[in-house]
Amino acid sequence: MAASWEHFAHGADIGVRGRGDSLPEAFTGAALALTAAVTDPGRVVPKERIDVRCEAPSQDLLLVDWLNALVFEMSTRSMLFSRFEVTSDGRRLEAAAWGEAVDIARHEPAVEVKGATLTELAVQCDQAGRWCAQCVVDV
Repeated sequence: MAASWEHFAHGADIGVRGRGDSLPEAFTGAALALTAAVTDPGRVVPKERIDVRCEAPSQDLLLVDWLNALVFEMSTRSMLFSRFEVTSDGRRLEAAAWGEAVDIARHEPAVEVKGATLTELAVQCDQAGRWCAQCVVDV
């Protein structure tokens, strides 16, 4: 099964959740949920590739670092991303993110994500072997 994503309610902020059959798939889903907090990922054309590398002492903190690396790239490059290829061993992550420059008229950005937080942070694998990676992002 491919990566999937969803949002969950959290006060004035937005919870992002990714699911997948592997840790990288769940992290991909969380990245798509991050984009979806701003715009419909289907509106973002994957034109330009950006490489991202992160390292953290735990899977949970790696998720926060990954999402914050994407927020940094989105902010400094004025880009949105819609396609991701992620590899990870749970402590290190290497990824490629494809996207394009923000087009206000086409993307109609709803919010600006300021960063991923430790709130409701969880990265876990259930008994069926399905991964879930989630946290709240500050908007």
